[in-house]
Amino acid sequence: MSAKVSIIIPFYNCPYIEQAVSSALNQTYPNLEIIVVDDGSTSHAELLAPYQNRIYYLGKKNGGTATALNHGIRHATGEYIAWLSSDDLFYPDKISTQLDFMLKNRALISHTNFDYIDENGITVQYSAGASPMTRRELLLTFLGGNPVNGCTVMIKQSLFARIGLFNERLPYTHDYDLWHRILLARISLHYLNQPLTAYRRHPGMGTLRHQVAIGQEIAAVQHRYKRRLHRLLHRAR
Repeated sequence: MSAKVSIIIPFYNCPYIEQAVSSALNQTYPNLEIIVVDDGSTSHAELLAPYQNRIYYLGKKNGGTATALNHGIRHATGEYIAWLSSDDLFYPDKISTQLDFMLKNRALISHTNFDYIDENGITVQYSAGASPMTRRELLLTFLGGNPVNGCTVMIKQSLFARIGLFNERLPYTHDYDLWHRILLARISLHYLNQPLTAYRRHPGMGTLRHQVAIGQEIAAVQHRYKRRLHRLLHRAR
């Protein structure tokens, strides 16, 4: 029997949630569960009404994306976990293509390329993700920034038991922190250089509204892991 994949969609007052859920439901891969975690929304939750019998809807008080993701992961029954932001889209073959890639490479975690779309869903940049890198190049990149788009990631559920969940004290860089922990555990971040996700840029997106706070968190995460990353780099020569 094919492995079950859980798609977790954190949701907070997002007008694009219906499109995200539709893209998850329209996957060609059959063995899915779709978990929408409502992080205390006060608007747009009514958009989910037509999908209630096809999704698992979890409500919670507002606590941020990391808390919503962790809540979804704790309830997930899939062998693999995929994360979809409520303003982004999965292409129809996203799950089937990426899971096949992971099985062939015996990967515990993978990420892929992606396209940029605008607020109207129009593609404004194709293959906007990073170029393929060696492990050493990837480690060097992590010293300066985050080359992994969280909504392109698929993770084997069992990896969370080994690495831990997202750090809920980091509202904006919980993903960057988790990727560091995975790298430092010497687990390969497999990369599929194929766009399988549409990442939406729009005026209301958090990365624009919270730029200063995000920059401060990035610096803190880099400071926390810099010394250990350098040691890993030295061994990777």
